[in-house]
Amino acid sequence: MTRKVQLILHGKVAGNDALRAAVVGQREAGHRIEVRVTWKKGDARRFVLEAGEVDLLIAAGGDGTLNEAVHGLMDLSIDARPILRVVPLGTANDFATGCDIPRDPEKALALCLEGEAVPMDVGKANAHWFLNAASAGFGAEVTATTSPDLKRLLGSAAYTVMGAILAINVHQYHGRLTLPDREITGSGLVAIIGNGRQTGGGVQVAPRAYIDDGLLDVLVIRHIPATALLTAARELQQLSPEGEYISYWQTPWVEVHPDEVVPVNLDGEPMEFSSVRYEAVPKAIRVTVPPNCPLLSATANVKA
Repeated sequence: MTRKVQLILHGKVAGNDALRAAVVGQREAGHRIEVRVTWKKGDARRFVLEAGEVDLLIAAGGDGTLNEAVHGLMDLSIDARPILRVVPLGTANDFATGCDIPRDPEKALALCLEGEAVPMDVGKANAHWFLNAASAGFGAEVTATTSPDLKRLLGSAAYTVMGAILAINVHQYHGRLTLPDREITGSGLVAIIGNGRQTGGGVQVAPRAYIDDGLLDVLVIRHIPATALLTAARELQQLSPEGEYISYWQTPWVEVHPDEVVPVNLDGEPMEFSSVRYEAVPKAIRVTVPPNCPLLSATANVKA
C-alpha cells in the first residue's frame, strides 16, 4: 500500500547517506515520501502544521526534533494529528533508545512504514510539551564523582544517576513540591519527571515508566549530606515513595514551586520556570514503536 509520507529531517544530519539510500529504496517501492529539512528552531513544529493530510509523519533527528514535532501535533485537534514515527539521528536519542527503535536508518524507516501505531501519553509542563522526560536543575551532561564503594553498590547505570544527584547538590534549590496526596517542603528539592525512562544520553531516571499508563514517574531528590550517601544510594535502588533523600512516585500530575527560577530541561531543550505544573495527557498522540517495546504497559503484563 502506497501512502503519503512527510519526513522532517534535521538540517545537521541532512547529508546522512544511509537515510538517503533508505528513502530512495522506499520511494522505489511506491511510497510518496516528501522530505523537508529544518534549518532553524521552530521549523519542525511549523512543518507539522503545514503537512496537511498525510498518512505518516516521520521525525528524523534527535530528541529536540521530536519535541518540536510533538508541539506541532499538539497544536492540531486530536482527530487531525497524523501518526508520529521516528528515525533516530541525534546524539542522545533518549526516547528512541528507550523504545528500542533501531538506530540504523534503513531499519528505522522500514519500521516507520510497516509498524503499527500505538496511543501514547504526552507530558505537559505549563504550556509546553514533552515526550520523554523533564528535569529541573538536572544537567543533561553530568560527571559521576562518587566513590568506588558506591559504584560497586549501585552498578554502572545507577552510579551515573548518583553522580548527577551529587552534581545537583552543588546548588541547593529550596521550595515546595505538591502531589495529589502530599506536599513536600525543604532544601535541595529537585524533581525529574519521566514519561519515558531515560534522559541525558541513557541515564535511567524513571525505570518504572510506561508511555501509555496515563501517569508521570517522579523522582524527587532532597539535599544529601556527605554522611548520608550510602543511605541515599540504597533508596535509589529501592525507589520508594517514603525515602528520606530520594523518593519515587507515579502520579497524573505534580507541581514544583521553587523559591527561585530553576533551569528545566524538556526533552533536551533548556528552559526556565519560576513554578511549573507537570501533568500527563493520556493517549494524546499515536506513535510507531516496535511490537516488543519495553515502554508499553502491555509488555509489562506479558512479562508478569
